[in-house]
Amino acid sequence: MMYPFLTLDDGTEIVHSQILEQGKVKVYVEKADAKDGFHHATCFLPEYRWEDVFGFTQEDIARYQRIIENSANLIIEFAKDGGFQNASGF
Repeated sequence: MMYPFLTLDDGTEIVHSQILEQGKVKVYVEKADAKDGFHHATCFLPEYRWEDVFGFTQEDIARYQRIIENSANLIIEFAKDGGFQNASGF
């Protein structure tokens, strides 16, 4: 299951999984692109290991890395509780 986390001003979506084996969390970044369909990348917390990067530049990934690093504690907490809506009591 993937849970919505953040939509950036350029339409990029960031979603995350529940807690996976060994305490990891999958963070998926996706942005619609008229030419390619979607650009996407996967980052695994807590090690910030990126894989399956398609269509994003190194600058894009560096930007997403900063965003994820600055909110990793929230992402991991929400992953434990079943996403933002469950963690926040909505």
